[in-house]
Amino acid sequence: MDGMSVPQTTFNDDREMPLLGLGTYKLRGEDLTRSVREAIELGYRHFDTATLYENEEELGQALAAAMKAGDVTRDELFITSKVWHDHHGKGKVDQAFSESLGKLQLDYLDLYLIHWPWPQGGLYVETFEEIARLQGMGQIASIGVANFYEETLQELIAKTGIAPVLNQVELHPGFTQPELREFHDSQGIVTEAWSPLARGVILNNPEVITVAEKHEITPGQTVLAYLMEKGISVIPKSSRRERLEENFAAATVELDHEDIAAIDSLDGKEGFGRMFKDPREFPGAE
Repeated sequence: MDGMSVPQTTFNDDREMPLLGLGTYKLRGEDLTRSVREAIELGYRHFDTATLYENEEELGQALAAAMKAGDVTRDELFITSKVWHDHHGKGKVDQAFSESLGKLQLDYLDLYLIHWPWPQGGLYVETFEEIARLQGMGQIASIGVANFYEETLQELIAKTGIAPVLNQVELHPGFTQPELREFHDSQGIVTEAWSPLARGVILNNPEVITVAEKHEITPGQTVLAYLMEKGISVIPKSSRRERLEENFAAATVELDHEDIAAIDSLDGKEGFGRMFKDPREFPGAE
C-alpha cells in the first residue's frame, strides 16, 4: 500500500492532506531517522513535528536522504511543524519559522500550527496573523492551530477573518470532543487527534477488543480506523517497524455502524476523559 492509498481530507483552502500520518513527539536521533525512512518505505507521506520536539533537524535529514534516494518527492510529502508559545507575537514568529524550515531542509511547510493558544499570553491572534503573512509570502501552504478550544477559535476567526484549516487536539475513544468537532465542522476545520491511542490505555478496553476480534485486526487498528471513519486525522507515533506497518494498515479497515456505536458508548464514561493538560490553563502564566 502506498501513500495514495491513505484517505485524504480536504482543507477549507482546497488543499489536501493524508488522514493518517506519523507523529514524532519524543522520537529523537537514530530512532527518528530510521523510523521516518521505514515509514516512507511503508507508504507514509504525512509527518508531524514541532519546535518543542527538538527533532526537526533529524526529521529534515531523514526526509532529505529519502528524497535523494528517490524514495519520495517533495510534492508527495506533507510536513507539519508548530510554533511554541515563547515565540508568539510580532517579530518572534519569523525567527521560529525560519529555524524550523532550515532544520527541516525545506523551502516551504505544508502546514504550520500555533502549538497551544496560551490564553494567559494573549498573543494567539497576533501570532496567527504573522503566520498568515508568511503564508502570503509562499513559505507555508496551509495554516492552522493546535489545542485551541471554541472560544479561542471564535475570536481568531472574528478578528482575522481566517478559519484555520485544522485544529490538532487531544482526542481518543472516550474523549472524542463532539461539541468541539461540531464547531470545527461548521467552520470547515479539520479535526486532528494527537494521542489517538490514549497512551495505550484504550487498547485494553473490552468494547475495543470485541470490535477488533470481529474484524481480525488489532485494538490499535480498531481505534485508528474508528477515528478516521469520523473524518478525524490521526498521527500515532512509533519507532518500531511492525507497529508502523500495523498503524498504516488501519487506513484500509472499514468498520460498520454497530462497531462505531460500540466505541461511541465510551464517551463520557468514568476514566475516559482528558488525559493531558487543559489548554485553558496550559502552559500557565510564564
